[in-house]
Amino acid sequence: MITTPAALTSAADQVCCAVLPETRAVIVAAFGDPGAQRLAAHLPCPVIGIGAAAARSAAKDGMQFAVATTTAELGTSIDALMQVHGVAGKYLGSFMTGGTPEALLADPAALDAALLQACLNARDAGAERIIIGGGPLAEAAIRLESQIDVPLVQPLVAASKEVAALLGPA
Repeated sequence: MITTPAALTSAADQVCCAVLPETRAVIVAAFGDPGAQRLAAHLPCPVIGIGAAAARSAAKDGMQFAVATTTAELGTSIDALMQVHGVAGKYLGSFMTGGTPEALLADPAALDAALLQACLNARDAGAERIIIGGGPLAEAAIRLESQIDVPLVQPLVAASKEVAALLGPA
């Protein structure tokens, strides 16, 4: 799990150097999209980061959106990514849980409660869609969907839909 700016940089350095067999598309399944742009520069196929895809999905139709996540140390990089790939002026910010990401992931009930509170804070700030920011949070996003009255965006699902649209029928 990537929880610090240094870990995000390290992951980017590893991802951008990936040697892949011939492939039709690549999804970088870490929310900060580490190395996605650099990898795309030397691959002949689409490279989609789950963070960027989530921002595009959340901002479609001009909706105001926010991120709910557990990685407070990555707030600045998350905000930058959302502002680049969302619609200008529609991103409301990232809403963080309390506690450490590792402790929350070890306790699904605590994770759900913390993420739900972050989502409620985002909704109260005006978010019309909320991205659950983090690959390891996908199951929590599914559990929370029925508990909040704002649509939740799951980053891996958003990226998968983009790839499917780009590639068309197999």
